[in-house]
Order: sequence, then C-alpha cells, then structure tokens
Amino acid sequence: MADLEIRDLKVAADDTELLHGVNLDLDQGRTIALMGPNGSGKSTLAYAIAGHPAYEITGGTMTWQGTGLNDLTPDERARLGVFLAMQYPVEVPGVSLTNFLRTALNAVSEDDVPIREFMTRLRSEMADLGVDESFLTRSVNEGFSGGEKKRFEILQAALLRPKLAVLDETDSGLDVDALKTVSEGVNRLQGPDLGILIITHYTRILRYIQPDEVHVMFEGRIVASGGPELADELEAKGYDDIRAMA
Repeated sequence: MADLEIRDLKVAADDTELLHGVNLDLDQGRTIALMGPNGSGKSTLAYAIAGHPAYEITGGTMTWQGTGLNDLTPDERARLGVFLAMQYPVEVPGVSLTNFLRTALNAVSEDDVPIREFMTRLRSEMADLGVDESFLTRSVNEGFSGGEKKRFEILQAALLRPKLAVLDETDSGLDVDALKTVSEGVNRLQGPDLGILIITHYTRILRYIQPDEVHVMFEGRIVASGGPELADELEAKGYDDIRAMA
C-alpha cells in the first residue's frame, strides 16, 4: 500500500468533469513528476489533493497513509502533513509574513513553537533560500515578484516539514537563477519522510530535481508513465505523440 493512493478519481468544477478516473501512487522518500499540456488536469489534481472547495470529488478515492482524504477539510489534510505550493500564490495585504508563518507552524505542531526558536529556524531557512530579511516586515506576497512568491512557497514547506508536498508549477515565471535557488530548496527538503509531486509543463525544473517517476496527463487522464527518460522524450518530441495515444 502506497502512502498516497489515488484510485479512479473523478473531479468536477462548475458542473464540468475535469478528471476522468485518475490512478496514482506516491510513497514518502520518492519524487514523481506529473507533466502535460495546458488544460490537461494537472492543477485540478493538485487542488483536489489539497481539498480546494471549488473542486468536487464525484468518484473514486484518495487516501494518505491509510486515512481517506475525500471528506477532509484543507486544514485537516494539512495536519496530516499534506502541503500544496500553489501555481498562483495570492497576496494577503495586512497579514505579515512572520505572523502567517508562525500561525501556520503552530497549527500543525503538537505544541506552540517558542518565538525565539521559530525566528532562528525562519532566518536559517530564509538564508538558505536567498530570501532577504526585509521580508520579515512585509505582508504575505504583497508586491512580491514571481520568483519571490515561489521562494516563499518553498520557505513555507521548509518550515512546516510536510509529509507530502504537491508543487504546482513551481517553475513557472522563474528566471534561471531563481529556478536554481528554488530547486535547491526543494532538494534540501527531500528525504525518507517526504513524498514530492512536481507538476510542470516543461523539463527544465527536472534538470535540477531528479524524479523517480514521470507521469503524463492529457484530457483528465494519466496516459503515459515511465522513468526520467520519459521527460527527455517529451522535451524532444513534444506532446504530439501523447495526443495521438489519447
């Protein structure tokens, strides 16, 4: 039994079915990449795993370490160790980055983390990700560049130490230097206690983060699976062969 088991998952939004029976397994300690063209359902799967209320599960099951996810709220899933790095992080004016992170950390911890310990951990993780300490006085994502928003998503994961991290197009909008920094942050998180699902259009992030498996989604279904070489094939040939298979 895999830590994350998705079986025949069907998901709808606005009365339109977007996923048509997805099957996927992921264990802690492993990294898998989910690729596919725009509109194939990759982000829908990410939101369904995290429990976004706009996405209705109309069939199938999701379980995490034996616990069914279908009926759990997003915060209940977070307490189980499920984390989503969003493709389009939202701005939260008036909420300081520091207070946001400390509240989030305390919400998933058995006991409140003392402020001195929290600040030491926060500054250490910020330094590793190249996040300037001036961010400590800023509101969540307000005025952040695309790269800064993605760094902040990985900073959250570094502090919260989830068991399952779903990274939804973390590479989008990043220049080469920012991509390297974010990828290094993800690589530091890798280990036997974390399963990572990387969702991406392109192979460039996979040059820095080596997946154990690659799956390809098209029109709401996973239509191809393989090792890292599958990503190289997609880079060379594009998605035309995948469209033909589907």
